[in-house]
Amino acid sequence: MIEKVKMLIEKPINDLGYILDDVVYEKEDGNYFLRVIIDKSGFVLIDDCVIVSQTINPLLDKMDELERSYILDVSSKEKGEDRG
Repeated sequence: MIEKVKMLIEKPINDLGYILDDVVYEKEDGNYFLRVIIDKSGFVLIDDCVIVSQTINPLLDKMDELERSYILDVSSKEKGEDRG
């Protein structure tokens, strides 16, 4: 299922100028999350995540493979921040 999601959303994400880094489907605290991790040259801002979310959400809504309701979470790849 994850591979089908990646195939569906990678080109639209790339067309927006972002890189699809990873897709994770997991259950957390009783809710299912579809986490889409994006990257780009420079910093990924909240507005970037919103743009990607608005672009891929209609595509994902049409997928039959996602049987359960889920929360779409588009976020950035961690850049190895110093957490010292």
